[in-house]
Amino acid sequence: MPSIRQNVYPDLLPDFRNLAVMARVLVGVNALALAGAFYASAALGPALDRFIRAAAFLEPLLLIELMALFAASPWLARLPYWLGGLSIIVLVTALAGGYHAALRTVAGEAMPSPARTLVLTALVAASLLGYFRLHTKAFSPALAEARLQALQARIRPHFLFNSLNAVLALIRRDPKRAERTLEDLADLFRTLMADVRQFVRLADEIALLERYAEIEQLRLGERLRISWELDAAPSDALLPPMVLQPLLENAIYHGVEPGTGVGDVLVRIERRGERVHAAIENPHLEAGGQRTGNRMALDNIRERLALFFDAEARLETRIANGRYRVEIEIPYRRT
Repeated sequence: MPSIRQNVYPDLLPDFRNLAVMARVLVGVNALALAGAFYASAALGPALDRFIRAAAFLEPLLLIELMALFAASPWLARLPYWLGGLSIIVLVTALAGGYHAALRTVAGEAMPSPARTLVLTALVAASLLGYFRLHTKAFSPALAEARLQALQARIRPHFLFNSLNAVLALIRRDPKRAERTLEDLADLFRTLMADVRQFVRLADEIALLERYAEIEQLRLGERLRISWELDAAPSDALLPPMVLQPLLENAIYHGVEPGTGVGDVLVRIERRGERVHAAIENPHLEAGGQRTGNRMALDNIRERLALFFDAEARLETRIANGRYRVEIEIPYRRT
């Protein structure tokens, strides 16, 4: 049986509905055009003049191609990687050919040859796909590490042992609740061992949060008080799995367990336009009562959000008025 670190994750095409992906395409193509202009003419003035003329041809074509890829993105995502990549190259090359033919009727012989336009378009498209593939590969260790942490660290040993001890104490006094708690534990570990590459519905992630909270409530009793503000949460939104649960676990582990009194934890999830905003807040204990190890979970989640959403996702933390707050904001994508 292969280890978790040996799992090979399939290649994924870039999401052309992601603003960061579109920006990378625009910057990449223009950077290649600028490099080509300086290669053709080493002098600054002629090179800039050549680049401006190339940009006048390129920018409308780029916008047309990006709009086409935006519309085709859901269909492309269902194709195998290499077939999808080939489809992208064929699509943008065909658009470039049509665009070139339309302009040629106006500009006449001043246009570059059709063969040159088609070859350059195909080469640039293939180069950008290769860049995005390498960009995704750069984050693939975060996926393996995320799954490894999910199995080894996300459910900390003390949590498992204390939960099982609490269940043992309940078996005779409240067998139904003990059975329900064991079912919650089984659901939690089943989610941990699922493929972290697939999106899940926010409704399912919230249900996992509630199961986890019930287990912690059993352990900590009245010391743990959780406020749920979920009325504005879009249940059909898509997000990576096991993003919110580690944050709630950190809130309890760092903000409630080390203290001696009641720990108030707030969980708020809402939709703000085309964005989904989630905030988890807990008491911030003085330095003497704090535990270490929080940064690893936050850095891991930040890397996973960057992998799934690129620059469109945000994770921020802040401390104010004796409270520690973690906020996540992601694009609103529907099921």
